[in-house]
Amino acid sequence: MFLHTENVLKFAFSKESTDDPYETSDSLKFGILGVPFDGTTSYLPGARFGPRTVREASYNFESYNFQLKKTVPTGVLDLGDIEVVHGNFKKTCSKLKSTLDDVLTQKIIPITIGGDHSISYCILNSITQSLGENKITVIHFDAHMDLREEFEGEKYSHATVMRRILDLNPLQLIQIGVRSAAEEEAILSDERLTSFSSYQVFENIENILKCLKNISGPIYISFDVDVLDPAYAPSTGTPSPCGLNPMQIEKLMLSLESKELVGMDLVEVASTEIGDPTAMNAAKIILDFLCMH
Repeated sequence: MFLHTENVLKFAFSKESTDDPYETSDSLKFGILGVPFDGTTSYLPGARFGPRTVREASYNFESYNFQLKKTVPTGVLDLGDIEVVHGNFKKTCSKLKSTLDDVLTQKIIPITIGGDHSISYCILNSITQSLGENKITVIHFDAHMDLREEFEGEKYSHATVMRRILDLNPLQLIQIGVRSAAEEEAILSDERLTSFSSYQVFENIENILKCLKNISGPIYISFDVDVLDPAYAPSTGTPSPCGLNPMQIEKLMLSLESKELVGMDLVEVASTEIGDPTAMNAAKIILDFLCMH
């Protein structure tokens, strides 16, 4: 059960024991999984430490969600970290997919903490096979489009991950907060995606909230912490100025309350120190996700 994982510090408010997580039919709803892999990072290394620092930061929060007026639900289990193969994306991806296939078979909603953004492809590959092509809407929070066909000669990379996810034929891909791209990425985005820049968030967030509220069917959220301005998330692989602030993120995320949320990843946290704002904001986003169901 849950092969390729190892026990580490647990995320706050998760179950204490993994001895028998299926003791009742409703005993487990969410599975938190760390992927300490940064083998495709191209600027600031350290995303392999993201799962640890985000877990540490989670203990700084109360279980009550002030905006939603809910507490963190029961049935949250931290499954530990994937045993990654540093520098080898394909082997790491294979282990991650194997574990996620097991998680999805048990009807557990996966919440994955990275690691660099390349891991999102492995997760969506597993979820797409479970739900079927053209079934899922992917909401992508990021400073970058990540739509390159290849980057530095590599097909699978943090900079190509959304292009690979497009290859999986999701129902739609919505990008929020983007403000950096190569020209060919911008052209592809105009042709195939719904994309909202960080400037559009500042100028007319209500239009974006309306778009999100109109989504029906399964939704997966891929959240690159660099969508936040470096003032709020300085410790990340590819920081980019002119980003969003935490209150804007909260508004956008909470607009999806009670939607059919089938999973989430939060990636590119490269902090190594307790109290780092990058990890704090990341932990807050995961706690919001847990309360949105």
